Amino acid sequence: MVSGIKQLSEPEQREVSRLAVAAGQKLLQHGAESTLVMDVTTRLGVALGVESVEVSLSASSMVLTTLNHGRCITTARRCQDRGINMQVVTEIQRVCIMAERGVIDVDGVHQRLEQIKPLRYNRVLVIVMIGLSCASFSRLAGGDWPVFLLTFVASSVGMFVRQEIAHAHFNPLLNFGVTAFVTTLISGMGQVYQIGENPFLAMASSVLMLVPGFPLINAVSDMVKGFSNMGIARWTIASLLTLSTSIGIVAAMNVLGVWGWLS
Repeated sequence: MVSGIKQLSEPEQREVSRLAVAAGQKLLQHGAESTLVMDVTTRLGVALGVESVEVSLSASSMVLTTLNHGRCITTARRCQDRGINMQVVTEIQRVCIMAERGVIDVDGVHQRLEQIKPLRYNRVLVIVMIGLSCASFSRLAGGDWPVFLLTFVASSVGMFVRQEIAHAHFNPLLNFGVTAFVTTLISGMGQVYQIGENPFLAMASSVLMLVPGFPLINAVSDMVKGFSNMGIARWTIASLLTLSTSIGIVAAMNVLGVWGWLS
């Protein structure tokens, strides 16, 4: 018997394993980096009474093993992408800290994990803010007010299209491609009708909302910290999203007969 470690029954250890893997699954689904996923699941399992927790991660699944007084329990979960949501990641970290401090027990962890739901901002607010952010980039790049307004309209409509396609649960690659096509089609009208002094700025700025910055950051972070497989997988996904965006932009340019982002 290991001193200082409570001996759990098999059902108790199984429940701890399920809670730890559920926490890790939510983290992985909502954009947490690999180091954080492994750290939180390990800490949560130990806080709930097991000796150690071993975790193996892949791009779409995770395998977790808990050890308690010579008995191992292994469980696996599929981790489908649910979109980046730092509110979920923060809430799970808070649950882990509360378990470590003894504020909540196994039942408390179970209840709190069940209560965690992704926070979604108002769709109209997101559309407006995305439109303003892309339009602000065009202004910073030297665009005048007609270019600013054109960028705002193009990126706002593009964000609406992106939301609708995501709501219908289509493949993200298709989503990015169609969104880029629609956005470039609208902003490209500035080149066709010579709206503003530098209409090409609207085409360049309106698609900035499709840059997969977070997946690329996570990919680099994972590779730097030793999770090469996860890093390469995330880098590949981000590269495919970029490729889909590029195909959508080129397709729209082909339809409009406008080539390049040069005046």
